[in-house]
Amino acid sequence: MTRTVLRGGRVIDPSTGRDEVADVIIEGDRIVVVGPMAAAGVRDGERDTVIVDCVGRWVTPGFVDLHTHLREPGLEYKEDIASGTRAAAAGGFTTVCAMPNTKPVNDNRAITEMMVAKGRSHGIVDVHPIGAITRGLAGKELAEMADLRDAGCVAVSDDGRCVTDAGVMRRALEYARTFGLVVVQHAEDHSLTAGAQMHEGRVSTRLGLKGWPRVAEDHIVARDVLLAQTTGASYHVAHASTAGSAAIVREAKSRGLKVTAEVTPHHLTLTDEAVLGYRTACKVNPPLREQSDVDAMIDALAEGTIDCVATDHAPHAEREKDCEFAEAPPGMLGLETCLPLLLDLARKGRITVGRVIESLTTSPARVFGLRVPSLREGSRADVVVIDPERAWTVDPKRLHSKSRNTPFEGWSVKGRVERTFVAGREVYLHPGEGV
Repeated sequence: MTRTVLRGGRVIDPSTGRDEVADVIIEGDRIVVVGPMAAAGVRDGERDTVIVDCVGRWVTPGFVDLHTHLREPGLEYKEDIASGTRAAAAGGFTTVCAMPNTKPVNDNRAITEMMVAKGRSHGIVDVHPIGAITRGLAGKELAEMADLRDAGCVAVSDDGRCVTDAGVMRRALEYARTFGLVVVQHAEDHSLTAGAQMHEGRVSTRLGLKGWPRVAEDHIVARDVLLAQTTGASYHVAHASTAGSAAIVREAKSRGLKVTAEVTPHHLTLTDEAVLGYRTACKVNPPLREQSDVDAMIDALAEGTIDCVATDHAPHAEREKDCEFAEAPPGMLGLETCLPLLLDLARKGRITVGRVIESLTTSPARVFGLRVPSLREGSRADVVVIDPERAWTVDPKRLHSKSRNTPFEGWSVKGRVERTFVAGREVYLHPGEGV
């Protein structure tokens, strides 16, 4: 049995509260020893031992992404489970939850079982499907949530489409509660966003693009919080983007409701001004907002109102984005740029390093009731080694996704995943120096 020793790194583990220089020893698929000088006297090559010098590095549990578009089945030209999980591993993610807006939609047992099987055979990180709330994402007839859960779904969502009918949403919450599933809402009143291309404000006026008002998100979140209170169900806000929705979630949590929320890296780092020049790489749903919303999102994440960061990794083919702004589909890549963007916020003092790691590990796992990644002795060895000072330039051609649609092309960032282990097996090793 191979033994891997991660020696001398800063071990940051939100599940145990550990933050100290220590050694982590992995045997097989388990963490067997963690502690300062735990590997003293251990030599490389001894008893099939591999020693990794982690001095100056961070060692953390594997990251969990609650919002990934792997595009399989049906849209494999954009991404597939193999390429998407390679991108995930390169970003430090050992678990991803795959959204259901595939072709066909993941609204039945057969599709879910196929995704689970493909994840096991072709994925290099854990893949958990999210099933649809309604058949065909049409917002009318509920999907068979019991079948979806039994087949392997960990939550339900009509992501990309909002369940705008309050009666359907109430029944969905009641039904999901019965089967222990979280309902994940894409909060958008489509009657307020018809034809909208970006956030409604000064920039949209300047560009002559129809604007998308904050209230389209806010009032859906407010309505759903009341429905969650009525039903006692678990409700999760996908890609929250407005100061108003953060305030609503904060109030709901203060009353002990089962309400959680996620925010994307791009809604923490970009504003609607990034769209200037009609940059289709910056077209996303929900749209990039104003600086006041970005600040509110950062503060809400730092304080725990927003539970976690989710990438909303949304690959599109180059030809789909290389067109007029109105014709381009919304979405951008997120898995491989997530960590350095968050570390930049930590360097600026907006959020602590501990909270960054927590928002990528324990917090998202708890939202969906997944296994909490941990460096505790006896835990499954899902581990990430990070060089927090590694500077690199974002080059879409060197990312692991099939697609190239990132708004961060050319950005100089700092902080890079060097190694990712899933169940003790090294699934990613950064190839070396350079960009």
